[in-house]
Amino acid sequence: MMSLINFLKSFFKRSNPTAGQVTMPAGGTAYVEAKKGEKSVISVWDVLRLTEHTQAFHLVSVIRFDEWVTMDEVRRRIFELFQVDYENERSLYPYLKTMVDLGLIESTNIGGKRKWRKKDLLVKVEIKKEEKEEIEEKQAATA
Repeated sequence: MMSLINFLKSFFKRSNPTAGQVTMPAGGTAYVEAKKGEKSVISVWDVLRLTEHTQAFHLVSVIRFDEWVTMDEVRRRIFELFQVDYENERSLYPYLKTMVDLGLIESTNIGGKRKWRKKDLLVKVEIKKEEKEEIEEKQAATA
């Protein structure tokens, strides 16, 4: 999980020394690019790549944006998709807690039952012309 934290830090790191600084309400700091370019809005979930066949990968695969799911439902979905049965559900809680602490997943406790769902985190990205051409070439090659 430390590599995930380091990746997010580097993703949101200030890349241009002439960029303007904006204070966010949560107390964090965001940087706005000074250059003009083509802007795109992407989801953080499109960028994150978790190691396959790990507990974090299984959790992210079965938890969706549109509904709250309980641990029983999470375990059932993991078994249906991956044929992996977690006999001790406590092994999944540290991964869920870490993702909740990172702000990737939100949690609620209603009636003594914990439920989770993904947060849709959108990021505005400025794409340079060279990067745009590379992306278009990759998309054309995969199509």
